[in-house]
Amino acid sequence: MTKVREKYIQADSGVELFVQEAGSGEPIVFIPGFTFTTEVFQKQLEHFSKTNRVIVMDPRSHGRSTVVLHGNDYVTHGTDLHAVLEELDVKNAVLVGWSFGCLTAWEYVKQNGYDRVKSMVFVDMPPKSLSTSAADWVEGSLDDISGIYNVYLRDSKGQRDFITSYITSVMIQRELSDEELTWIVEQSLKTPYYIAGSLFASGMFSDYREEAKKASKAVPTLNIVAEHWSETAVNYTNQLTPKTKVEVLGGHMMFWEHSDKFNEIVERFIK
Repeated sequence: MTKVREKYIQADSGVELFVQEAGSGEPIVFIPGFTFTTEVFQKQLEHFSKTNRVIVMDPRSHGRSTVVLHGNDYVTHGTDLHAVLEELDVKNAVLVGWSFGCLTAWEYVKQNGYDRVKSMVFVDMPPKSLSTSAADWVEGSLDDISGIYNVYLRDSKGQRDFITSYITSVMIQRELSDEELTWIVEQSLKTPYYIAGSLFASGMFSDYREEAKKASKAVPTLNIVAEHWSETAVNYTNQLTPKTKVEVLGGHMMFWEHSDKFNEIVERFIK
């Protein structure tokens, strides 16, 4: 059994962030995506803690961190990440952001630079979520994104319906058991719908193209993209950040469904 150390770190007045830590050595920091929690990275914590110091966190209003009405945006999440790295005295870290967690990582280096960062891994997230150009790698069409915000993220049932559909159609490629699906949905629903709406809007209106360019020049960077949009994502990444290494694997939650292959890709990159 992996020995996991747990603690709460104060990031703001009245805001504590839940953090799990295991292993020792050079640190790897995993940042979950929109409404998800430390729990989704347990296979990475178990694997990488054999050779590295692994840190996973619940962003504010996620999982076991404090649920608050303020700061539910990715600028604040970048500031919160700084508080965690500073409190834990993390240096020479590999930052691994998944989905909107990539926005947190880009925002962190935008605010703080690369003194604590050795390399960066971005898991299945374009640096700009929306665009009117058909050639760009984006989260979806403007009409689809508007529909999610205005129809689904208005109450608890809508949030549950949206995340359930997203899990089964985009995140996971295989058929899930009822128990698996319930567990993944429940991780997301720990963030209330009225906060999920704020996070969704913040993420969709973010633009970190300049930070992506700077990161690719400052430190080694890796993008791991899902198969369903890989052609567009690879072409876009090669044009925007040609120094960034790109790998293609599974669906949006490939690190959970294809954990062995994912861990192998990240391990090869950081070595």
